[in-house]
Amino acid sequence: MEKFSQFRDRGSGIAPFLPVPPQPSGYALPLHVFLFCFRLPLLVTVCVAYFAILQWFPIGSLGKKASLWCILGVPSLWWIDLQVDGVKRGSLAKQHGGRLPEGKSIIASSFTSPIDAIYLAAVFDPVFTASYPNTRKVERISLFHAILRAFAQPQVLPPPNARLVELSDLIARYPNRPIAVFPECTTTNGRGILPLSPSIVANLPAGTKIFPVSVRQTPADITTPVPASYFTFLWNLLSRPTHFIRVRVAEAVESISQPSTSTPLDFSSGDRDSTQLTKEEQAIIDRVGEALARLGRVKRVGLGVREKQEFVKLWNRTKRA
Repeated sequence: MEKFSQFRDRGSGIAPFLPVPPQPSGYALPLHVFLFCFRLPLLVTVCVAYFAILQWFPIGSLGKKASLWCILGVPSLWWIDLQVDGVKRGSLAKQHGGRLPEGKSIIASSFTSPIDAIYLAAVFDPVFTASYPNTRKVERISLFHAILRAFAQPQVLPPPNARLVELSDLIARYPNRPIAVFPECTTTNGRGILPLSPSIVANLPAGTKIFPVSVRQTPADITTPVPASYFTFLWNLLSRPTHFIRVRVAEAVESISQPSTSTPLDFSSGDRDSTQLTKEEQAIIDRVGEALARLGRVKRVGLGVREKQEFVKLWNRTKRA
C-alpha cells in the first residue's frame, strides 16, 4: 500500500498500523461460515453472562478466571505457549517466585488485540489502566473498557472527564493485585513496538518490579490496529478452527528511588503533571521497550499515537473513496 508509505518507520521500514490481511478461506469457506455462525451466539452469551452478571457476584478470583477462560475457549484460544526469562520449560511451577507479576508489581504489556486484556485478566487478575503519551498519570479502567480500547480511536490527550491517578496510588489501593499498563497507548499489528508512555516509571516506590509481557496471536489477523474493526475481528477470530497465543515474560525491571540528572520530556500539548524525565527513568523506559521488542521478535519504531491518528484519517478517507 504505497499511499501509506509515510507511516513506515524510517529506520526499519515497519508499518505498525496496517491491518494484517487474513489468509483466503478457499475451499474451507463453508467450514469457516459454519464456525462463525455457531460460535457467535456462544461468544455473545458467555460475554453477557460474565460482564453483565457474574463479575458483580462474589465468585472470587478463581471464579472470574474460570469465566474468562470460557470466553477464550469459545474461539479455541486454548493453545498457549508461555515462556518466562530465566525459567526452563516445564519448571515454572517450581521457580515462579518473583518471576511472574504479582501484587505491588507492574505489567507493561504489548497491545495488539482485545485478546491481550482478556488473557492478562484470566491469568494475573490485574488492575487495568489506560496510558497517554504526554502524562505520567494513568486512568483506572475496567477489563471491559480495556477490551473496548482495542477498537478505540488513538488518543494523545486524556478525555476531559478522565480521572487520572498515580500508579503508586493504585499499588497502595490494590496491594494484592498487579497493575496492568499498556505503555504504547494504542494498538498495533504486532510488528513493532511504539514509543512508550512515561507512566510506567512515574513516582513508583523504589524497587517496584516492572514486568515486560508480550502477547502475540497466530494467525496475526486478529490484531486490531484499525479502530472500530469489530466485524473483521470477530470474523477472523470465530471462523478459524483454532488460534495460538504466544506469551513471553521478561525478567523484571526495577524502579529507582530518587531522580538525578534530568532530560526534557515533550509536553507540547498535554497534561503537564511533569515536564522532565530523568536519565534513570529514560533508561528504564528503554529497557522495557527493548524487552518488549525482544520478546515479540520485532523492533522498536519511531511512530507513535500522533502518527496513528494521521494514519486513521487517511485510512478512513481511502475506504470512503
